[in-house]
Amino acid sequence: MEPKYIFITGGVVSSLGKGITSASIALLLETRGLKVAMLKLDPYLNVDPGTMNPFQHGEVYVTDDGAETDLDLGHYFRFTNASLTRSSNATSGQIYETVIKGERRGDYLGQTVQVIPHVTEEIKRRIIDCTYAQEKTDVVLVEIGGTVGDIESQPFLEAIRQFRHDHRGKCINIHLTYVPFLKAAGEVKTKPSQHSVQILREIGIMPDILICRCEEPLSEEIKEKLSLFCSVEKEAVIDEVDVAHSIYEVPLTLKDQGLDDKISSFLNLPQKKVDLSSWKEMLSRMLNPKHQVVIGIVGKYMQHQDAYKSVFEALEHAAVARDAKLVIRRFESEILDKEPIDRILEGCDACLVPGGFGSRGWQGMILTAKYCREKSIPYFGLCLGMQVMCVDFARHVLGLSRANSTEMDSRTPDPVISLLSEQQGVDEMGGSMRLGAYPCLLQEGSIAAEAYKTLTISERHRHRYEFNNCYKEAFESRGLKISGTLDGGALCEIAELAHHPWMVGVQFHPEFKSKPTAPHPLFLDFIDAALKCKEKASLCP
Repeated sequence: MEPKYIFITGGVVSSLGKGITSASIALLLETRGLKVAMLKLDPYLNVDPGTMNPFQHGEVYVTDDGAETDLDLGHYFRFTNASLTRSSNATSGQIYETVIKGERRGDYLGQTVQVIPHVTEEIKRRIIDCTYAQEKTDVVLVEIGGTVGDIESQPFLEAIRQFRHDHRGKCINIHLTYVPFLKAAGEVKTKPSQHSVQILREIGIMPDILICRCEEPLSEEIKEKLSLFCSVEKEAVIDEVDVAHSIYEVPLTLKDQGLDDKISSFLNLPQKKVDLSSWKEMLSRMLNPKHQVVIGIVGKYMQHQDAYKSVFEALEHAAVARDAKLVIRRFESEILDKEPIDRILEGCDACLVPGGFGSRGWQGMILTAKYCREKSIPYFGLCLGMQVMCVDFARHVLGLSRANSTEMDSRTPDPVISLLSEQQGVDEMGGSMRLGAYPCLLQEGSIAAEAYKTLTISERHRHRYEFNNCYKEAFESRGLKISGTLDGGALCEIAELAHHPWMVGVQFHPEFKSKPTAPHPLFLDFIDAALKCKEKASLCP
């Protein structure tokens, strides 16, 4: 079977959830036995999101091959088995950079380089590259970022118009739009969706399926109206109602309306029975928990709900697997030294410190690690959180009062965390960190080895600073052991504290490899430790 293509656009407003919708469609197609590839096209001019402020962009998701990508790739990973690489995300910055470099090399043989055909041809090439980045792809889902009508999105929309012309009978367009309910008028309004589709039609794109985000299910009358004015079959007008509990309900709501059947009909895909039993079982556990666990997260970007998206999801996956309702308490690290920390963190069964950059909130994170270490409360440090754990130990156990990371204090006399040797002299910020998957060897009998149930793992990184091995002997002599090291090297990947219920720091980002039906082993072990801590506390008088 030749590959088929599904292009997903959004209209009316941003933040409609195109990524979750795309991932849900891919999940439904995979359950039919189809092999799916996924591509996110982002219209911003940044080459990648790696240098973007988390408050503006949210999380930067990292693939095994070291690409810094949009957070929607995290949704793709959690919902599907699609192979995600640097060919799964392309930005306007990357597209224009490639075209301009080609022009400088003389690739265009003196032609006047223009958006059409040169930029659009590069966009189409990226779609083809994604198709063949894995073997025997059946369906490629291409999500176009932004909102229809934005200037930035126009080259991408023109490119997919051309692509559909070039691949007749192999492509469909799905348009995700918003149908608001005006409380004052007591009416559902279809006009914004009509205008959004009109803009698409002016570009030359006719949507085959209309998915409508809404607060309540749409009436048959409203669907008929949308069908008439948007020139879409009534059966292809799908409502995507706000889910009550979890984003993982979305695939089931779309399945109930026959979206996958409609897509299969349009693209002449094999009609196979869908098996969502494991997904439904996971949701059943999520909606009927037997326990509750409270996790305090101390971070730098807690005001932005998407800045730590994969961390929240990985915790949820592990809690669900243990039949526990997850309660997350969010703390901005920069305010933790304003009042006694035991009063702030009281009631938390465990604490997690995620990644981040810069000195803001550094002291609050160190106080969190110190509190968890002294009170025997489970602590999980991710990337920067591991470095926090090491600095706390150096200062308050080894007595190195001015110990620090050189990222925070370049003149510290005890740089227990320092810049990677290969980062010396690196001036460019974008794409210059240690990125992607690296193998790690675990120490037999360690917490990490017991969690993973193997001594060799592979995890994804995104950082510049590392534990300074000059301090390794001093650390291990006082109980903080290096339980995981880079395969073929001596770099610290995992540190854990002996004689503590569960205090583990990892230099990598395990949250990027957790799925709702396959929780990450370290997060599972962390939730187990938190539940044990909660049980022990309940037995104390």
